[in-house]
Amino acid sequence: MDDGRAGWPETVFAALKAADVRHMSYVPDAGHAALITRMSADPEIATHVLTTEEEGVAIAAGAWLGGVRSVILMQSSGVGNCVNMLSLPAMTRAPLLMLVTMRGEWAEFNPWQAPMSRATQTVLEAMGVRILRADAPEDAAEAVSAAATMAYEADGQVAVLFGQRLLGRKTW
Repeated sequence: MDDGRAGWPETVFAALKAADVRHMSYVPDAGHAALITRMSADPEIATHVLTTEEEGVAIAAGAWLGGVRSVILMQSSGVGNCVNMLSLPAMTRAPLLMLVTMRGEWAEFNPWQAPMSRATQTVLEAMGVRILRADAPEDAAEAVSAAATMAYEADGQVAVLFGQRLLGRKTW
């Protein structure tokens, strides 16, 4: 039975297209898989697979300098890798839009995910990143649209945290 969670990546894709996002950097992640597939299939969007999440911060700043709006997709466990690099957009007032799938929350089976999950929002806020959350399918596109406006129209650094409840229970 579809509980409504399956469609949120498509609504997020539409919100990113409406915001004229033309570049995506990502570390492969099951929570973002449908969005990654959708964005990668769009000939108007350039994509880069990252070896580590902080590379995406520098790439997003470079894209902005080149006149292109970029988004970074990562998992909450990757946020810790970005801490030092988050000074780049903060000091240069470069827009930064991150979409972060949360692990270590609702129905998490892997205890290694819990520590960074508890710290994700605090770490981002400590680095000056504004946080919006989407915990239900109907919140996802609206949160991304608002975050894109805050990032690209106000030169802000914004992360949308997609709660694990939105993503659904992981099964292996």
